[in-house]
Amino acid sequence: MTRCLALFTLLLTGAPFGAAARLADVICDDRARLENRLTTVQGVSKQGQGLRGPDAVMEVWIDKASGDWALVQSYANGTSCIVAMGEHWQVLELPTDPA
Repeated sequence: MTRCLALFTLLLTGAPFGAAARLADVICDDRARLENRLTTVQGVSKQGQGLRGPDAVMEVWIDKASGDWALVQSYANGTSCIVAMGEHWQVLELPTDPA
């Protein structure tokens, strides 16, 4: 959880935010900058994604070594937001089809 808090603090201090932004708000930035921070600073990689609507994609970013994870929502306009972060991510094996 310490790494998650460190990422939250880093992104909060390094990303440009409006005056109305609060600590409880999600962390948003340009997609390329946010992706660069996630991969180079936090060491996570994108492990899955799915459409949330016609202009949004949800992505799961995971550090397989530590289990830290981030849920990122990316928009068609080039903005991405970290909407949730946590730890102890577990990859579950999909059941095999007996047929």
